[in-house]
Amino acid sequence: MGRDKALLPFRGASLVEHVARAAAEAAGSVMLVGCPARYSHLSYPVVEDLAPGCGPLGGIHTALTVTGADWNLVVACDMPEVTGPFLSALLEAARSADADCLLPSSDSGRPEPLCAVYHRRCLPGITAALERSVRKVTAALAGLQVVGWNPPQPDSFRNVNTPRDWRSYLHG
Repeated sequence: MGRDKALLPFRGASLVEHVARAAAEAAGSVMLVGCPARYSHLSYPVVEDLAPGCGPLGGIHTALTVTGADWNLVVACDMPEVTGPFLSALLEAARSADADCLLPSSDSGRPEPLCAVYHRRCLPGITAALERSVRKVTAALAGLQVVGWNPPQPDSFRNVNTPRDWRSYLHG
């Protein structure tokens, strides 16, 4: 992206604030994983990544390490279409599933591990994966009870990774 996509201006705030508001609507509370100095001006608690350099899997590891909740909604900061009702449906589906993790599928059928729900019991498996230098989230879930979910709105977790993605999103 060339800059911190979490702080991209979006609907009168930043992209991360938009995603955090949707997550708070669904889950009741929000915690950001990242650099506290970079995000301390936001109105959400920020936890330093305990596994820096390990990508999104390190962020999930951090969230599961510090959480007090059994079920944890994990949402990447770069999903402008995510909404509170969508995340509520995702969280409800996870709570009623017999699983360690609920991964929704995109419209292409690909699992979306960065807009998913993880039970705290995933932590030992994720920790072991990080210790084996696994960085791919779906690979780290091997051995856990993972359930897929076909959401009613699979475009809700469209993400933006490049300046071109962002321009395309903004100008439709």
